[in-house]
Amino acid sequence: MPPELPKLTLLQQRYIEARVLGPLIRAFQSEVGVERANEIARQAIQQIARERGQELASQMGRCDLAAFAEVAQSWRGQGDLTIHVLHSDAKRHDFDVTRCRFAEMYREMGLGDIGHILSCGRDGALVEGFNPRIVLTRTQTIMQGAPYCDFRYRMEDEVAAPSP
Repeated sequence: MPPELPKLTLLQQRYIEARVLGPLIRAFQSEVGVERANEIARQAIQQIARERGQELASQMGRCDLAAFAEVAQSWRGQGDLTIHVLHSDAKRHDFDVTRCRFAEMYREMGLGDIGHILSCGRDGALVEGFNPRIVLTRTQTIMQGAPYCDFRYRMEDEVAAPSP
């Protein structure tokens, strides 16, 4: 059992991680090349996110879209994200992020070019671990220069069993 740790905001967690992962990724980029190092980091971070999604679903005792919407709202932190919910029901949860302090932080740290690996790349994997029937579609992020991030979550219907 891990020791009891103080409760940190998601932004604080990502800052601590970036202080370690940023230099580590940079070192790997020097050794194996930017593309390969970034891909290894992306895969590892996405696997961590999938496992975290499974943990969240287990902690909540449910994995429906409404439960995931609660998780997504917690990302606001203390003004860390400015989120505008566009639609939310049992089948869809759509919102835009119009301010992202994560992107601002990574840029200030000199890690703007890998911020999408450290944060944005987790989003699809997190929801996949939470419930593989929930699908995220996102076409743009602030981290990569867009004016806002468009999060569109959909609950896929159960796949019908094939007829005999």
